[in-house]
Amino acid sequence: MNIHEHQAKALLAKFGVRVPNGHAAYTVDEAVAAARNLAGDIKVVKAQIHAGGRGKAGGVKVVSSLDDVRNEAQEMLGKVLVTHQTGPAGKEVQRLYIEEGCQIDRELYLSMLIDRATSQVSIISSTEGGMDIEAVAEQTPEKILSISINPATGIKPHHIRRVVKSLKLEGAAAKQAGPFLSGLYNAFCSLDASLLEINPLVVDADGDLIALDAKMGFDDNALFRQKEVLSLKDLSEEDPAEVRASEFDLNYIKLDGNIGCMVNGAGLAMATMDIIQLEGGSPANFLDVGGSATAERVTEAFKIILSDSNVEGILVNIFGGIMRCDVIANGVVEAARALGLEKPLVVRLEGTNVEAGKEILSSSGLAIIPADNLADAASKIVAAVKGN
Repeated sequence: MNIHEHQAKALLAKFGVRVPNGHAAYTVDEAVAAARNLAGDIKVVKAQIHAGGRGKAGGVKVVSSLDDVRNEAQEMLGKVLVTHQTGPAGKEVQRLYIEEGCQIDRELYLSMLIDRATSQVSIISSTEGGMDIEAVAEQTPEKILSISINPATGIKPHHIRRVVKSLKLEGAAAKQAGPFLSGLYNAFCSLDASLLEINPLVVDADGDLIALDAKMGFDDNALFRQKEVLSLKDLSEEDPAEVRASEFDLNYIKLDGNIGCMVNGAGLAMATMDIIQLEGGSPANFLDVGGSATAERVTEAFKIILSDSNVEGILVNIFGGIMRCDVIANGVVEAARALGLEKPLVVRLEGTNVEAGKEILSSSGLAIIPADNLADAASKIVAAVKGN
């Protein structure tokens, strides 16, 4: 789960991380009122969307008057912002963040993320802030430092010293680095974050360390114990089909292909998509119905798959263990009848009560194409979609 910049900064501030003063605004008048309550002549108007690259796309403007704030707010609100992370469709700006200006002396980069290979927290730092870290890694990898922290022992002074040295911090900024990094680390762990990125991390004209931008992502599996974080979820930033799927405990992610997939188990779903691709097709989604699907959930899964206008055929691939094949078969038949399904449907069943499941499908009277194994299923759905 992702949150907006202003939400991330509010969370980090609770852990003692220094951020500029600012206020969220949903209307032009709110933006002007927010700017009026901030100190200094310079203000920054920032579009709030779940994507990076806002500045290059015109989503961050530095202004020097309330009239400029009004003009920029009118320009940004309702605008579709297209960045390298949004894709060509872009994202509509529905809220702004009005922030105090900052006199920047140096721009740096700092992030924390989970290293899945070692089950540790990685801190990544670079002197090249304010630009894409991927570009830095490709062009000047020597300017990036990555260190691992064992969560059992936490962040230690020697970790902080290495980061201070890599960022070439001096004076007040070097002294502030200890509490700053500790605050970030505590926030990362306490909030079950999966990503925390400060880009840029700046040293201002007074030599102070400030998180000028903040991006946070969280472990979806831990949200049950992060009520405050969950309350920050912006459903307008989510795919409506993915929001609908979550209401039925379905794991759904929309892709760009034309073959809808309904599978039980994330690993099997990934394998199914790979085999479809191998057979010359293109999966339209990742959809895991889990191990306890009911007829209602299967029907809802079909509705979600078919809500994608690009879908030209559906492949159901079930390996029944906890999930009984006869239950899935009944759900598939009920869904196909209820929705008046006319697109090609290939079903591969294997596992618990598989013969009963196959009998239900064959006696349904529906044009369901049976498959013996995964390769056979992928081959048949690709052929059906191509009209072969």
